[in-house]
Amino acid sequence: MIRFLILSGYFELMMYLMATGKLNQYINVHYSYLAILSMILSFILSLVQLINWVKSNNKPDKESFKAKYKKAFSYLLLATPLLICLFIPYKSLDASVVDSKGFTFPLDKESGTSDDGTSIQYLQPNTSSYFTKSDYDELMKKTLAKYKDSDEIKIDEKNYMEAMELIYNFPSEFIGKKVSFTGFIYNNSLDGQKYQFLFRFGIIHCIADSGVFGLMLDEKEEYENNTWVHVEGTIESKYFAPYKRNLPTVLVNKSEKVNKPSNPYVYRTF
Repeated sequence: MIRFLILSGYFELMMYLMATGKLNQYINVHYSYLAILSMILSFILSLVQLINWVKSNNKPDKESFKAKYKKAFSYLLLATPLLICLFIPYKSLDASVVDSKGFTFPLDKESGTSDDGTSIQYLQPNTSSYFTKSDYDELMKKTLAKYKDSDEIKIDEKNYMEAMELIYNFPSEFIGKKVSFTGFIYNNSLDGQKYQFLFRFGIIHCIADSGVFGLMLDEKEEYENNTWVHVEGTIESKYFAPYKRNLPTVLVNKSEKVNKPSNPYVYRTF
C-alpha cells in the first residue's frame, strides 16, 4: 500500500507542476515530454502496486524486523522528493540569490563555485561541456551566422541564452551593434564603484546547471535591485577594473520599467 501511495504521489506531483506551470522552474521546458512520460509511468506502476497489495492483503506477514526496517528505510528514500516538495517552499531566483551565491566572474573557467559549494555560471551561458571542441566550435560559428550581418540584435526569451553565449564568445563581432533585451537589475559595488547589470536566470537542462546571464550596463539612471527593465542601446567593450578585463557592455539609449514576466526564466535550445 505504501508503494502505491508513493507512486501515486509522484503522479499527482507531476500533474500539479504541469497544471500550475511550475515545472518550468525546475527543468528546461523543452524536456517537458520527459515529465509527461514519468507521470504516465508513475500512474501505471501505482496501479500495479495497488493490484499486488489487494492480492496479498490476506497473506500472513512473515517478514523479520530487520527486513521491515530495511523496507521502511527504502520507502523513506523514495518519498524524500515528495516530502521536500510538500514542506519546503519554492522561491523564484532573484538578485538576492546572486549575492548569496557570491558574485564573481570566473570567465576564464566559464563557471564558478559559490559560497555554499554549488556550481553556478555567470554572465555567459557555457554549453561547451556538452560537445567535443570541434563540434562546439562548429555550432558556435553556424549560430553566429544568424546574427553576423544584422545591425540590430533583438534578444527575447527564445534566443536569450544563445545570444549571450555568442556575445561573450565573439565580442568583436557584436561591438557597435544595437541591442534590446529585458531582465532584472542587479547592483554591485566593488572597489568603491557601483556597477549595474541586467540579468536573467537561465536553465540549460535543469535547475542544477542554471546560472545568471546578462550584460553590464552603462546607464545614467539608477534602478533598485530586482527591478525589471527593458533596455535599448549599443554594445561596446568596457574595462571592468575589479577583474582586470574587458566586458561586453550596453551603452543604454533608452530604458523603461516593465512588469515581471509570468515566467522569469530563459532556456537554452539546441
